Amino acid sequence: MSVMTPIVNTHVHVPPNFSAFTTARQVVEAAQAEGVSILGLSNFFDQQVYSQMGQMITEAGILPLFGLEFITVVPDLEAQGIRINDPANPGRMYLTGKGIDPCRTPTTGAAQIAAEIRRGNDDRAEKMVARVAEHFFNTGFDTGLDAETIIAQVATRSEVPTTWVSLQERHIAQAFQEAVFGFTGEKRTHVLTQAYGCPPHEREDPVAVQAEIRSRLLKSGTPGFVPEAGLSFEDAYTYILDMGGIPCYPILADGSDPICPFEASPSKLVDQILDRGIYAAELIPIRNHSALVDEYVHVLRSAGLIVMAGTEHNTLDRIPIDPSCVDGPMSITARQGFFEGTCVVAAHADLISRNQPGYVDSSGARVGEVSTLAGHGKTMVQVLSYPGRT
Repeated sequence: MSVMTPIVNTHVHVPPNFSAFTTARQVVEAAQAEGVSILGLSNFFDQQVYSQMGQMITEAGILPLFGLEFITVVPDLEAQGIRINDPANPGRMYLTGKGIDPCRTPTTGAAQIAAEIRRGNDDRAEKMVARVAEHFFNTGFDTGLDAETIIAQVATRSEVPTTWVSLQERHIAQAFQEAVFGFTGEKRTHVLTQAYGCPPHEREDPVAVQAEIRSRLLKSGTPGFVPEAGLSFEDAYTYILDMGGIPCYPILADGSDPICPFEASPSKLVDQILDRGIYAAELIPIRNHSALVDEYVHVLRSAGLIVMAGTEHNTLDRIPIDPSCVDGPMSITARQGFFEGTCVVAAHADLISRNQPGYVDSSGARVGEVSTLAGHGKTMVQVLSYPGRT
């Protein structure tokens, strides 16, 4: 279907991160089939898969962007009990980085931060797997699972080396769901009932069972819970800049009911993220109603910030890569705003790779003019476009 504004997406999780896609190539093929012009990747913990994706995306006639996602802690807001963009954990802020250079050699400090992030997550995942496996064993089912086994499963499925795999809760839940699905009918119900301490809400839909395993066996207060290693906002912010990227605030908005207090007023949100040196924001519109998306886009752009949109694709649901809202398509205004912001990131990445000033500098200060950078990015898209692109 033809659209007036090119399709762009700055937030897709790709394997071996937990993803709706099995392999990196599937992501590219889906984006190409939908006529996506710019595709932005946004993985947790480890981005080694990016090394094989840049050329693959470009050959599909799509402009690639590379990004990062972190879960950080903001102590002053945690002490006040303020929910930021995680409704269950006051003081916890999701932070993304846009337009990083995946080929850049990190500074010693950045390399240390990355190693600590990876080590903290891997240690947590190993403990969670062990605890859930022990719980299933104690309730009558020997799953035979450990972290090494699950890592091997993920690597095989994703067609990547095991060293690229850093397990997430969703990987763990999927592995145990698949083990339980070795049983059928009443036996499966019995195994889940014994593990949960009550009958399951779902026993046939694998995605729903994975969600229930996460909520009943991996979250706080459950047998497999292990607290996340705390990453400071400052360390994540520094790492993004060291990798040539733009710190970006992911807005949850009415993806939470009620909306988190930090985000409840779009104008106050702008003030608060500007105070933290953040000049970019993004939405995952499929979580939001279109009227609210328009409100945030208007306020952010009026304040001089860039704004983008993504889909995450961090569940097994194969939704379109073209972002849409929970109540239907995005408005033309929102699409135009997201396209402009994405083009700014594309220009930033290109200029930084050539040691020229981009949107922000190495300290995080905003140095680039939005309209100029957006024009640069639009030219990049036009150069990559191939005959037949609508």
